[in-house]
Amino acid sequence: MIRGSSPVKSNLRSILGVPTGRCLLHDYKMEQTERPDLLDVASFRRDYHHAELRGTDLAHDPFVQFHAWLNEATACPAVLESTAMVLSTSSPEGEVSSRVVLLKGYDETGFRFFTNMGSRKALQIASNNSVSLLFYWEPLERQIQINGIASILPRSETEAYFASRPRGSRIGAWASRQSMVLPDRETLDRQATELEERFSGQEIPVPDFWRGYQVAPRKIEFWQGRPNRLHDRFRYRRPVQGESTCGTEWVIERLSP
Repeated sequence: MIRGSSPVKSNLRSILGVPTGRCLLHDYKMEQTERPDLLDVASFRRDYHHAELRGTDLAHDPFVQFHAWLNEATACPAVLESTAMVLSTSSPEGEVSSRVVLLKGYDETGFRFFTNMGSRKALQIASNNSVSLLFYWEPLERQIQINGIASILPRSETEAYFASRPRGSRIGAWASRQSMVLPDRETLDRQATELEERFSGQEIPVPDFWRGYQVAPRKIEFWQGRPNRLHDRFRYRRPVQGESTCGTEWVIERLSP
């Protein structure tokens, strides 16, 4: 095996039809800089033993269950951002985009976040308002997936939340034309400095291009990691017309892992 090679590289050469002794693209640089070989991620293993989730443990209302799990995640020192969630949106052509945003409110009507109206997420929501949210709390071996419909919050709610943000974050909302191409970091810093001067000694209003969204859930799934990949999964969903729910607003189903 040549210097700087590995079973992973050799296999890659075989797949690509590159003869032994010839370098793959960038191999010469990899040898010069002693870059590490590719990680053998297929061999990474971890089993889950933290807790279990049974139907008898669940609240009848998914928002009550969500609140309980969020409470535990917030109290866990190993969870750095308990309100961090992956928001996935898609374009009319089916191109899916995902990013981490922060949950900024929730109740029985839905889950709320705020963003720039010119951002990719906002533009995709404008054309396709079916979205998903995903919370992942690794130390607790838990996930919550939410599928629902996003809608714009009333301006009054956006103004109330914006006023609660630190001043620097309010300046940042004005300075960033989110998802637009920037020539360099200095341009962004200069815009922030100019806005600091513009709003010096006065309150910073909400930009016209900045709003809040609410995701009204249709399905909420709770996932608890278990040994041997036999995870516990429960889904709350809205009933279809004519379906019996024993007087509850949600149907609860255990899903196969």
